[in-house]
Order: sequence, then C-alpha cells, then structure tokens
Amino acid sequence: MQKIFKTLDEQIEILKSKGLEITDYDKTKQILFKENYFFINGYRHLLTSANNNNKFVAGATFDELYAIFIFDRRIRNILFKNILIIENNIKSIISYQLSKKYGYKEKDYLNPKHFRYESFKLSQVNDVINKMKRQIRLNGKQHSATKHYISNYGYIPLWVSVKVLSFGIISEFYSILKYEDQDEIAGFYRISIGELNIYLYLLSNYRNLCAHEDILYDHITQRSIPDNRFHQFLNIPKVDDEYIFGKNDLFAVLIILKQMLGHNEFHDLINEIGYEIDILDGKINSVDTNSILNKIGFPDNWRELENID
Repeated sequence: MQKIFKTLDEQIEILKSKGLEITDYDKTKQILFKENYFFINGYRHLLTSANNNNKFVAGATFDELYAIFIFDRRIRNILFKNILIIENNIKSIISYQLSKKYGYKEKDYLNPKHFRYESFKLSQVNDVINKMKRQIRLNGKQHSATKHYISNYGYIPLWVSVKVLSFGIISEFYSILKYEDQDEIAGFYRISIGELNIYLYLLSNYRNLCAHEDILYDHITQRSIPDNRFHQFLNIPKVDDEYIFGKNDLFAVLIILKQMLGHNEFHDLINEIGYEIDILDGKINSVDTNSILNKIGFPDNWRELENID
C-alpha cells in the first residue's frame, strides 16, 4: 500500500481517529509542522493499549505524546554527551598505549604485523586499516591539527589521527588488536576483552542514533551485553532464561556507562535522567510512568544502579 502526502489537518484527523485527544488544535499543527508527524507518531506505542496498538488508551492526549517525544530527545542529548566522554577516553587510551609500544607514525601504528595474525582475522585487519587510512585522508583535510602535522612534520601521530576517526572505526580497530593490547586497554576499565568489544559496539551504535536525532526509546542492538552482577543485583526478571532489561536496549547502555564513566560523571548522568523522568511524570496522566520506563527497558529500581560497586 502506497503512502501519500497528508496535510497537517489530515494528520490531526488520523490521530483523533485513533482516540488521541487534541486540546489545542493550532498548537498541535505548529508542533507537527516543526517536528514531523512521522517521528512524533513513532512514540504512540507508549500510549496505546496492549490489546490494540492502533488505538490510544482512554484519556491520552497529544500533549502527552509530545511530552514523551521531548523526553526522548532530552534523554538522547544526555546520553550523547556521556558517550562522547567515553569516545574521547578510549581514543586517548588506545593512542597512548599503541604509540608507546609501536611508534607514533602511520607506518608504525598501522603496520599489519602489530595486529592479530590469525588467518581468519587477516582480511578484517586489512579492511580496518584501509578504512582508517581512508578516514584519515578524507577527514584529515578538514581538521586543523591533522593539517598542521602534515604540513610541518609530514605525518599524523595516532593521538591526533584518532580525532578524525569515527567511533565505529575505533570499535573495529580495538577488535583487531593483539590480545595483550586488548587486555591492557580493557584492564583500565576492569572489564574483560569480550565485554569491551561488545560495549564499544553498542556505544558506537547508540552514538550514531543520538547524533542523527533518531528515536531512542525502543532501539535494540543486534549484539547483547553479557549477563553481569548489575542484572543480578537489580533482580531483573527473566523470560526463557534471558533478562528482559539491560541486554541490548537503552538500559544496557546505562550499565555500560556505569562501568566506563567516572563516579562523579555517572552520578550526574543518573540525576539528569531522574530529573527528566520527574518532568515526564508530571505531564502524563493516561498511563503509569513506570509502564513507559519498562517499555524503554528500565526496571522500576533503575536508580539503584548507581549504588552497585
């Protein structure tokens, strides 16, 4: 079935036909015009009946739907700035460790012999190195620090080149390092190589989602973080022996940030999220706020995550 253009008035009528109450018609039109019906409507499942996803619960209003949209945007912004902290930290740690061990020129830190040499990894090693060279070549022309090093020294040290590499490439870069290098880097966070590999993948995935202002609340990644003490401590329920929260969802990212941010940084993160939840709670009447948080992947006792050692 082909989708056709709908005017603002037609968009409002569609929402009303599904049981959504419109309290201020002109304000609703302005919001839909500026924010895009498609994205606002993407949050409807948080206000629909479990028995009928096409119908809003009794009493649900457009103001509530828009409040959820704004809540997701603000959580996305909070998450984004904290993921950027991790991105900067891991780039700094990787560049320091590898430069100290192998050298700081491209011919040194991008030498294939300094990476995993198993036959099944060789093609991946070459692929990642080529991606890095390409990003450094293309993005380096637009960055003042890289241009400075090329012009004055004829090379770009790793601690500068990481600035123009995407988080996704850094995630792949870590995965091809020798085990001893992976282990040393993971050791700074007191986590395993396998955990850090998955954590970087998830953080990179969510970073891109946040950067492009995509819908955050129901995003699920293909890879899941391992079961850990945080799931156990919070007594997260299981279905078919799998935890229902904190595996490949937004709460999983929070578990990752708990382990990779500093204590004060994570404390501020929890407070900021809690503040936004309190604001949302004051604007939602048709459904229980905890039911919204559960759909997002947050257990009722999510705040206790901060208190786990």
